[in-house]
Amino acid sequence: MLAISGMAMAQSLPKVTASGAAASTQSGANIIFPRVNSPTMPRLGYAKYPWKTDIMATVFWVGETPTENNPTPNNKSSWDTEWEKNFGGFDDPDPSRRASNYCPKGFTPGLNPFYIALPYNDCLDYNSHKSEASRVIPWFQERYTKAGKSVLRGTWLAIRYGNRVCYAQWEDCGPFVTDDHEYVFGNARPKNTNNKGAGLDVSPAVRDYLGMGSNGKCDWRFVDVNEVPPGPWRNLGANNHFVRSQQIQKTNDAAAVAARLQELRRLRDEYFKQNGAGQFQKR
Repeated sequence: MLAISGMAMAQSLPKVTASGAAASTQSGANIIFPRVNSPTMPRLGYAKYPWKTDIMATVFWVGETPTENNPTPNNKSSWDTEWEKNFGGFDDPDPSRRASNYCPKGFTPGLNPFYIALPYNDCLDYNSHKSEASRVIPWFQERYTKAGKSVLRGTWLAIRYGNRVCYAQWEDCGPFVTDDHEYVFGNARPKNTNNKGAGLDVSPAVRDYLGMGSNGKCDWRFVDVNEVPPGPWRNLGANNHFVRSQQIQKTNDAAAVAARLQELRRLRDEYFKQNGAGQFQKR
């Protein structure tokens, strides 16, 4: 198996469309301003979540087997005991075995192939959270549903390398430590000292999209779902907010069509009854 200790980041300059706004003139007529496009490079100035800059990143992957330098197997994640199974198989990092859609050849991942790991786990086990979790995690109260269910899993990040940006979901904990909330949510540098002090693990898809080599340093920050622009990170995965939204929309659309057809049949039958059209045969 090809061992990869580098990382990759990618360009992401799709466009976010702002909604048009209406303004009144002195004559009372409304002027509709045109929709404007703005870059999806996350803002360099003020942002809800600040950038973590100059962070060493390494590559990890679903199904990674233990090695001397990385003794933790990745067939499971911190939050998914069947991570490899749910992903659909081994996320082979060998570039020659990966497709142009940033996925491993041979199968379509069941989870988002754009994933990362950060060195903090909010849960002690599947029945409880860490004592500081509610205090240090900015969105804890907003996302909390029950004890032991992570409020971190699936969170989106923007990852920047040079003028390239990639978006990915937080799906595991590491590298090497899982209690570094001072770095993840605070202003401290990563406390891990392995792999040149790596503070972020990225998937092969992130590496490939960003085209980053080994020993690369990057910047990253948390982003809300509504900040994530179009890109390959929105295309796949049962854990992907955008895929789920599309599935819900399709279900709603199908239900709306079925309801409309049923209403049309009812109106047809009413018409025949009211007009005494007994000569017509109902199909």
